[in-house]
Amino acid sequence: MRTLFRFVLIASITLLTLLACNSPSLKTTLENPKFPPLPIVNLKDIEPERTPDAPYLPTPQAVVLKMLEIAKVTESDTVYDLGSGDGRIAIAAAQKFGAKAIGIEIDPELIRESTRESKPAIAQTPEIRDRLKFIRQDLFKTDLDKATVITLYLLPEANLRFRTEILPKLKAGTRIVSHEYDLGDLAPNQSETIKVGDREHIIHLWVL
Repeated sequence: MRTLFRFVLIASITLLTLLACNSPSLKTTLENPKFPPLPIVNLKDIEPERTPDAPYLPTPQAVVLKMLEIAKVTESDTVYDLGSGDGRIAIAAAQKFGAKAIGIEIDPELIRESTRESKPAIAQTPEIRDRLKFIRQDLFKTDLDKATVITLYLLPEANLRFRTEILPKLKAGTRIVSHEYDLGDLAPNQSETIKVGDREHIIHLWVL
């Protein structure tokens, strides 16, 4: 008896399913979906995620201060640190020299680290809150019209690209400070070496 009941139940469900599939209203719904089809996207139009232009190597604090001193940073300056890492150069420019400082970094984790590192400095000197900012961005797409000082600690290849793509767009008087690497055959206005521990660090300055 139970077997007969199950057979009747299964047959009924199957019949109802077939009737539903052949229903004109269902066909209309399937053929005319509520939502329009998704647009076709050309993969060539999607910009791939950029990788950093240099590995993250923190600049010793003594070198950070020396870079800003050589550039003669003051409270009237707007400092852009391109490839800002954990934010130490931008934080020092704002806290120690009173400048407006913007760190440009493409790595989201380093942007989060910069924010964490800036909190103690802001707690100690609250007035820098409005003078310090970190932006996740490709440094080669950054608007540098307001920059008066630019700091770099990139690889040689990125420095050469900076010279080719960014340098010609900068206004006269902009100071550029690079830790370790030069700008090809463009002679710096000043170079200094600072020793930290057992290592010597070279700092180059150009004034446009």
